[in-house]
Amino acid sequence: MSDQRPFTIVPGAAGSPVLLHVPHGSRAIPRQVREGITLDDAALERELDHITDSHTAELSAAATALAPSAPWRFVNNLSRLVVDPERFPDEREEMLAVGMGAVYTRTTHRAPLRSQETARAALLETYFHPYAAAMTAAVESRLAAAGRAVIIDVHSYPTLPLPYELHGAGPRPPVCLGTDPFHTPPELVAAAEAAFGSRVGHDGLGHDTPFAGTYVPLRHYGTDRRVTALMIEIRRDTYMSEPGGPAGPGLTALAGALAELVAAVDAG
Repeated sequence: MSDQRPFTIVPGAAGSPVLLHVPHGSRAIPRQVREGITLDDAALERELDHITDSHTAELSAAATALAPSAPWRFVNNLSRLVVDPERFPDEREEMLAVGMGAVYTRTTHRAPLRSQETARAALLETYFHPYAAAMTAAVESRLAAAGRAVIIDVHSYPTLPLPYELHGAGPRPPVCLGTDPFHTPPELVAAAEAAFGSRVGHDGLGHDTPFAGTYVPLRHYGTDRRVTALMIEIRRDTYMSEPGGPAGPGLTALAGALAELVAAVDAG
């Protein structure tokens, strides 16, 4: 368990509009948060294997090293079992139906994780709201520097659906592009299709399946078209051993694709 900083902002090129967001790549849980989780240590490790987007921080770092102009990176250093920074913190969140709102009360297999009310307010106050404020400030910084902000949300998902998934019955392509009708312009989708299609084949791309949408801070959500966003969901068997195993050679090719996307966005 960890008491490390909740998140890290890694500066990129001064004029870059790109913000790579890595929200679900960590397994770290502060000791005081661990005390509120009902799973024993072995069960918690198994849950972390399933719920963590393993190696996405490394993938984003590798892409940054390859990109002609370095993007900025916002990396969550804590597990999404602490809080999930990409959920709505209120009744708008559809994942509340399976106990996986901003503060999870159920596991990927719908078993109890923590009691319904245990420390929810404290977790939101301590972790969720500061994260949201810092992400908002990072977007504002890109707007001030570049006149636009482009959030590329870096995720992964398991080859086989897990019981918590609300939309797990659809296709599970090697790369899923998650979009938002307001914040994802066609040219951003086209750039991602070109970058990732050259690695996985254009028939290996999907749109909003099995996961849809993308992350935009609530201050900008649905109102500020200067903020654009795209979610990259990578099927885990393309780059790692599941669940929770080491990365494989596929990580290098995917980092190259992400770097190509960053370069195309910078050029646009």
